[in-house]
Amino acid sequence: MTASEARPLTATRQFPPGFLWGSATAAYQIEGAAAEDGRTPSIWDTFSHTPGKVFGGHTGDVAVDHYHRFRDDVRLMKELGLTAYRFSVSWSRVQPTGRGPAVQKGLDFYRALVDELLDAGIRPALTLYHWDLPQELEDAGGWPERTTAERFGEYAALVGNALGDRVDRWTTLNEPWCSAFLGYASGVHAPGRTDPVAALRAAHHLNLGHGLAVQALRAALPPRAEVGVSLNLHQVRPLTQAPGDVDAARRIDAVGNRVWLGPMLDGAYPEDLAADTARLTDWSFVRPGDTAAAHQPLDFLGVNYYTPTLVSAAGGAQPGMADGGHGGGAFSPWPAAEDVVFHQPPGARTAMGWSVDASGLYDLLMRLAREYPELPLYITENGAAYEDVVGPDGAVHDPERIAYVHSHLEAVHRAVESGADVRGYFLWSLLDNFEWAYGYEKRFGAVHVDYETQVRTPKASAHWYARVARSGELPAPGGTV
Repeated sequence: MTASEARPLTATRQFPPGFLWGSATAAYQIEGAAAEDGRTPSIWDTFSHTPGKVFGGHTGDVAVDHYHRFRDDVRLMKELGLTAYRFSVSWSRVQPTGRGPAVQKGLDFYRALVDELLDAGIRPALTLYHWDLPQELEDAGGWPERTTAERFGEYAALVGNALGDRVDRWTTLNEPWCSAFLGYASGVHAPGRTDPVAALRAAHHLNLGHGLAVQALRAALPPRAEVGVSLNLHQVRPLTQAPGDVDAARRIDAVGNRVWLGPMLDGAYPEDLAADTARLTDWSFVRPGDTAAAHQPLDFLGVNYYTPTLVSAAGGAQPGMADGGHGGGAFSPWPAAEDVVFHQPPGARTAMGWSVDASGLYDLLMRLAREYPELPLYITENGAAYEDVVGPDGAVHDPERIAYVHSHLEAVHRAVESGADVRGYFLWSLLDNFEWAYGYEKRFGAVHVDYETQVRTPKASAHWYARVARSGELPAPGGTV
């Protein structure tokens, strides 16, 4: 038993000095201004405008109008005591065709945003790619094609040269698992394709693109800059210790986690992944030198976590869990593991139907600390959607979200005390926004947004998180800071 496990739940947890307290967003989810200042469609513009793809026919055309309201939003971040803000750059706003020179008006928006953050004492953390591939690159084949990885490296150089004097923390990709497997295998995300071989090809070219982007950023950025990647790693658990269930967990771990960790951090794809997927592909799209290119030294690993994954060998799938809770499409996002059964763990769930279980975050952090002990970690996304409404008193009371975040921060603190080098936490999300295929139905924000008026109302969880951020102390459950 560790010291933190022995400590009574009534104790206050103190986070290390310098621990970053932030929140995160993504360009297409918040910016709006979809056709302004030279921006052209991304795959999410096309997907959201395709009937039947997004709940309610919602699009990100306006979103929460951050493009025009960013100064007010930064002021709100400062009021909430954030010390860091993680945002993504819209590729098609900066480089509309995915190739060639940058559009200066697009870069100017991000320069202005970063300057506003710095003036407010908030450290910018920039993500190059959060799923919004320029449509022209998808028309040319998208991530299943090698040229997209090459274009991504060129795009990284453009943004690095433009903002490297202002931004010192860079992330190449956000959740490439979603880009590859929800976008090209299950089709519930843009571009909506349902080809498992294309998805595996996309996964490889995302790995390669990551490596090429790291190289480009190293060449463009000053030595102080830190470069990493954010992965939505799955904390996979077998339903039982029966050999079939244990092997099902191994298979999901291979195509969910080690497909990224292998090339990026170990320099090779796992052999069992190749064996599992041999009936689909011989992986001949991996050329000599590709894994070496993907395997670039990193300054940190971003960890995105929401819920654990519980699996078993083939059998009767639970309703709504055939794909592991990733959108309910007719096609599996798990190439060569379509027969694995996903189970809904018992206990509380969020509005997404996801199990609330912070032990999965602790276990995941400790695994990474064991396997990659020299690599600093940041929680780059963690949060929950609930049915939030503005009450008669004008406030948004969301005790479920406070309890969710509290339990997960407790898990982070316990991991730190157990030896994991976790240096910051970014709450997902700063604002209610366009939640991909769920449109505006699901609210993850610490700040409520009235989508008709664009009025921002910090929820009770935002005020609670602000107190934690200012003090660096996590109170006992139900307590105040």
